[in-house]
Amino acid sequence: MPDLKPILLVEDNPNDIELTLAALEKSQLANEIVICRDGAEALDFLYRRGEHAHRETRDPAVVLLDLKLPKVDGLEVLAKVKGDLRTRSIPIVMLTSSREETDLVRSYDLGVNAFVVKPVGFSDFFEAIQDLGVFWAVLNEPPPHRGGEWPSNT
Repeated sequence: MPDLKPILLVEDNPNDIELTLAALEKSQLANEIVICRDGAEALDFLYRRGEHAHRETRDPAVVLLDLKLPKVDGLEVLAKVKGDLRTRSIPIVMLTSSREETDLVRSYDLGVNAFVVKPVGFSDFFEAIQDLGVFWAVLNEPPPHRGGEWPSNT
């Protein structure tokens, strides 16, 4: 289905990637899942730079963003995306194991759409990811893109 937007998963933990992919697959979502393993790669994807310079201009349906990432952490990615008129309407769900109140408050201050603490149990984690995928990729009605043209070297 060509009009489906991808889901961007930004996660550095291989086990969490595997579980998330399995849960999204079980949800029977037809959306492509794009994986970035650090914050710098996620920004390259979102701003169509580096190895992602030639990707489609379509923004992701949702970004599932880990908080603790190598190179550029999740809060920095969130601040950049939500602080830019071209990308601020992209839904971002902070998906983290952090239960620190400061991370929660800072995420919402920066404009996160949802903050989900990764459940510890396998079945709870699996169910949470399925629910997130269905909500953001199927049920949520995003605003139309109003960002204009993408510069090639942002």
